[in-house]
Amino acid sequence: MSLPSPSDGSPAGTCAAFVRANTAVATPPLVPELRLHLATEVTPLWQATEETLQTSNLPPPYWAFAWPGGQAVARHIFDHPELVRGRRVVDFAAGTGLVAIAARLAGASHALALEIDAFALAAIALNADLNGVTVDATVEDLVGRPLADADVVLAGDVCYEKPMADRVLPWLRGLAAAGVTVLLGDPGRAYRPDRGLERVARYAVPTSLELEDRTVRETDVWRLLPA
Repeated sequence: MSLPSPSDGSPAGTCAAFVRANTAVATPPLVPELRLHLATEVTPLWQATEETLQTSNLPPPYWAFAWPGGQAVARHIFDHPELVRGRRVVDFAAGTGLVAIAARLAGASHALALEIDAFALAAIALNADLNGVTVDATVEDLVGRPLADADVVLAGDVCYEKPMADRVLPWLRGLAAAGVTVLLGDPGRAYRPDRGLERVARYAVPTSLELEDRTVRETDVWRLLPA
């Protein structure tokens, strides 16, 4: 994924400039191996995003925060690099791209970050460059499609809304049935399924009250079992 120039006048360049201007380089607490462009407050960034795009009712800027599910998956990958070493990895709902970046640092042969937010794509490119790795990314919605080139699919915090969980989980189970390793990072979100999961790790993830209702969230990494 090529790094957008903040001065080239393109949409990608505009997004890259916005990310740089509204974040600071920081280290996620559970994953000190990484440095990311992160924000500290949700509301001002949300407002700035709407002003920049001259529109309203945008989704929250998920791309600017290291959510606990993603941190837990990334930590698990660093602790068990054999899960991704030499394999092709997809980071679903990638946000900052921290999981894809962790996979590449742990030895994955290729990482593809899936996102639907142009600002997220800019953040992923900047964060990958910051950590000295290459990560491909796309805003194309691939949910429901087979991922012929994927050996491992990693996803953090995808069960926080019912429409999202209802749409994504059957697809991920289908991938697992096709032989893909699917790992979910989840800090106890409301719509995580009760069955068809095998816990492989648990981490205490320091969190901000700006994002969560507590300062530490117990976050599990689950292997999704085939349907």
